Amino acid sequence: MNPALWISKTGLDAQQTNISVTSNNLANASTVGFKKGRAIFEDLLYQNIHQPGGRATADSNLPSGLMLGAGSKVVATQKSFTQGSVQTTDNALDVMIDGRGFFEVLLPDGTTGYTRNGQFALNEEGIIVTPGNGYPVLPEMQIPENAQSISVGTNGEVSVQLAGQADSQVIGQLIVTDFANPAGLQPKGENLFLATQSSGAPLQGIAGADGFGTLKQGMLETSNVNVTEELVNLIQAQRVYEMNSKVISAVDDMLAYVNQQL
Repeated sequence: MNPALWISKTGLDAQQTNISVTSNNLANASTVGFKKGRAIFEDLLYQNIHQPGGRATADSNLPSGLMLGAGSKVVATQKSFTQGSVQTTDNALDVMIDGRGFFEVLLPDGTTGYTRNGQFALNEEGIIVTPGNGYPVLPEMQIPENAQSISVGTNGEVSVQLAGQADSQVIGQLIVTDFANPAGLQPKGENLFLATQSSGAPLQGIAGADGFGTLKQGMLETSNVNVTEELVNLIQAQRVYEMNSKVISAVDDMLAYVNQQL
């Protein structure tokens, strides 16, 4: 069987995965705190027919070898943690991280998730939680029922203005967590990431100190997906897919010709 058939088949599979990654980016172009991904390609093993530098004659070596590739595959999908654009909301519970870091979230199984989505809300007990699933934000903070306003400082200090009191009252401190290799985090869905061995251990700190980003109240970080760039990537992937399909069609014509003539 002509090896070009199988080589082109790997190209089709790789581009299908590439299009899936691009479509996920476009689907989340409006998701707060979303980080775009990209497919990482790798060529497959080579069939080494003639080794480069091998003997051509008794007095000469081959300047280049003869090696036939076996195609390509997608070996990883890598997240880009570049900063998204700023969306001003003037909502007291909307907080964005300007710079490096993640918010910590307590998951139902007792483990910790990490998110760039600072679109927070209050549950029935007045605890600050994530809006879609109600996971408590760590460290857990409860807003008093008689609170008139909520303030979040650039360093993460949370204070409230209580009815009948002139001075504000500090109720807690939002911490920021960073990783040596954020690209090694595992996307979980629900705008959450999980720590892995590749990401390194979580490093907690105060916003604005030691390289951590500062917090901005009343603002959100939008998705870092560039729609125009993704559409260009989609066109490129589609054309590469079509070219691999064309190779399969050409090989099929060649095999049909041999079958008819011999």
